[in-house]
Amino acid sequence: MGVLIGIILGMASLAGGFMAMGGHIEVIWQPFEYLIIFGIAFGTFVIANPMSTIKDTGKALGQAFSGKAPKRKDFLALLGLLYALMRELRTRPRNEVEGHIDDPQNSSLFQHFPDILKDKELTQFICDYARLIVIGNARSHEIEGLMEQEISTVKKHKLKPAGAIGTVAEAMPAIGICAAVLGIVKAMGAIDQSPEILGHYIGSALIGTLVGIYGSYAILSPLAQKIKLTREKQCQPFVIVKQSLIAYMNGALPQIALEHGRKTISSGERPTIDEVEAEAISNVPTLAAVQQAA
Repeated sequence: MGVLIGIILGMASLAGGFMAMGGHIEVIWQPFEYLIIFGIAFGTFVIANPMSTIKDTGKALGQAFSGKAPKRKDFLALLGLLYALMRELRTRPRNEVEGHIDDPQNSSLFQHFPDILKDKELTQFICDYARLIVIGNARSHEIEGLMEQEISTVKKHKLKPAGAIGTVAEAMPAIGICAAVLGIVKAMGAIDQSPEILGHYIGSALIGTLVGIYGSYAILSPLAQKIKLTREKQCQPFVIVKQSLIAYMNGALPQIALEHGRKTISSGERPTIDEVEAEAISNVPTLAAVQQAA
């Protein structure tokens, strides 16, 4: 919603200020200039990116407009799942826990946290490293290095749409100049016309430069930044998992290991210790309880 409000405010200020100066708003409406600019911009976007990135950019734009990023309740759910999993890893034999790690979609433990289960990438990340803990031969510093590498890969993949839009934003002023040049060429073809007609052609051509600069700095660049911030927040759960499981592997009790993960959350969204105790620890059922409920 914030993205849409910002775009509307920017356009309203542009049009309103122009009209307040005595400008005629109909001059700004040059559909063929827009066709040239945004058509070329989309063409460069398609040239520069594989189809997977093009599709993911559409998804990323939807997430940016809707503000789809983990919130406090999501962090509490993740901490609850990690606590339950670490507690069972600590107290249960290997064969009782393996089934939940190998098939989380049908696991009564993971099904207790449906929002996390919907995120297949995060779920797989948790299960992969829980499996290494179950095996028991892995060293914590080696696992930590592997986790950091995977998180770096995940982040790089998630930020591709932001980079793709940022590249187009950088090109937009030049693309606007291209449209303006074509408008000037058209105006030169009417050099024998009256000053009124010629002035209209030249003014229409300059709209291309305006749209290119405005589209770059007031729309696409902020959108790229918004996507970047949204996707970076979506990477935060992976960091929480890493810190919690590494602390557990180094000998911390599940509740203490959970605190290592909690501390990686930014202060504005970080649940308090009391909230974690009340919602992520005390209310989490044991593996036996969820199996009985199932």
